Amino acid sequence: MTDRYRGIIDVHIVLWRDGLVLLGERANTGYGDGWLNLPSGHLEDGESVVDGVIREAVEEIGITIDPADLRFAHVLHHRGESGAARIGFFFEALRWTGEPVNMEPHKCAGLLWADPNALPPNIIPYQAAGVRNCHLGTSFALHGWE
Repeated sequence: MTDRYRGIIDVHIVLWRDGLVLLGERANTGYGDGWLNLPSGHLEDGESVVDGVIREAVEEIGITIDPADLRFAHVLHHRGESGAARIGFFFEALRWTGEPVNMEPHKCAGLLWADPNALPPNIIPYQAAGVRNCHLGTSFALHGWE
């Protein structure tokens, strides 16, 4: 019998404003410091992807999202250079309460709004693929399996 797949599940919040997407600059995390990514995090044990993305939105950027205002946008099955895989769920917030602010300055150097057609060169490639696919309306993709 083969081992069952046990991957990490990530949840990502995609906020659009005036055609731009919200990104944060990682800092002091030990992974991807100085690189940009969407507000995101790992799913916690016993948590649904919807609950996880709502929790991450509060924790990272201080906004509240009603589950009815979330739209599933994309799922990305990613394999990193080490061969480790993860599955990322990307949700677009149609509406939210509050103004996005950096709630974790110890892990984030700042927030910026970026053009999805000209993403900054220092965006984490996995995140860039997710943003591009959300922008294009693609619901599923593989990344790093080539």
